Amino acid sequence: MKKNEPEQKNNIFFFPNLDKRLLEKGLDAIQQKKYKEAVPLLEEALTINPANSETKIGLVLAYFELGLLQKAKEIAKEMLADGSGEYIEVLDLYIMILVQLHEYQEIVTTIEVLLEDHQIPANRMEHFSKMLEFSRKMVLSDRIEVEIKEERDVQPLHLQSIQDPNEQMLLIANLSEQNIRSYIEEVKVFLQSQESNPFLKTMLLNILKEQEYNQEISIQKFDRIINVIPSELEDIQNQIQQADIIEILIDKVESNDPVLFENIRLLVDRQSFLLYPFPLENYSVDTWAAAYHSIVTEYFGQEESAIISSLYEIKLEDLQQAKQFISRLEEISYPNI
Repeated sequence: MKKNEPEQKNNIFFFPNLDKRLLEKGLDAIQQKKYKEAVPLLEEALTINPANSETKIGLVLAYFELGLLQKAKEIAKEMLADGSGEYIEVLDLYIMILVQLHEYQEIVTTIEVLLEDHQIPANRMEHFSKMLEFSRKMVLSDRIEVEIKEERDVQPLHLQSIQDPNEQMLLIANLSEQNIRSYIEEVKVFLQSQESNPFLKTMLLNILKEQEYNQEISIQKFDRIINVIPSELEDIQNQIQQADIIEILIDKVESNDPVLFENIRLLVDRQSFLLYPFPLENYSVDTWAAAYHSIVTEYFGQEESAIISSLYEIKLEDLQQAKQFISRLEEISYPNI
């Protein structure tokens, strides 16, 4: 090809230095604030030379001024990813765009990564630290605003007025897919009511924990009241007392009668769920393990209280008292799961 002949790409002819001339015209249009004129010039220049960072910067500025923020964001993000252009200059543009889009979480994430990777120069550290602090506050503010809006729009559950426990259970189960904070006042009433099913109270408390609800609430079960912060509660499946009881039963029962052990374990698990977050009180874990052992043997038609109290080295009177409480818990109706 001769020097003055146009270059051919994909059957399209480009004259020598056309991209540079388009870039100059585009930047000149930006200087004159003729952003609509600048965009097609810079877009064509970028088509000819996709690697030119100056063209990309010009296009980002033109898009930004025209309010085409998503397009501006896309190019700036690509430049940060591939390292084209002056990194800090591009970063400033990118954050400026994110501020206009109110995408403060993206600003937080971006700056946090840069701080971890030590990519911010010392002379810009204060600027980006302040921007990070501001964006975190805006993220928190946005969340609070969303929660307030949800609270305004939310329809009451009417949990207390529903008589069917299975219907109540389905309603509570659906809360795991929603923000339970929107219903917190109604939830609090349910948790404090003597009439509310303790199984359903545990379901609600578990949802509060899963959603990291960190405000103190009151819960009443079996004539006992406790104030708790759900996010700080131990997991239902990892309660220390429950694990200790199971450990004792493994030692005393499992190897001799695995079927009996499994039935006892299921009863312990069920009642631990029912009691949560309250522990079994008044007696040692050995006594409670023995009581569960004795109750289940009675289910199988055997009365071995004296033998079991001796096996666990506990008082027979304590065993009988613990069994009475377990029997009381078993009288509570469970929703059909």
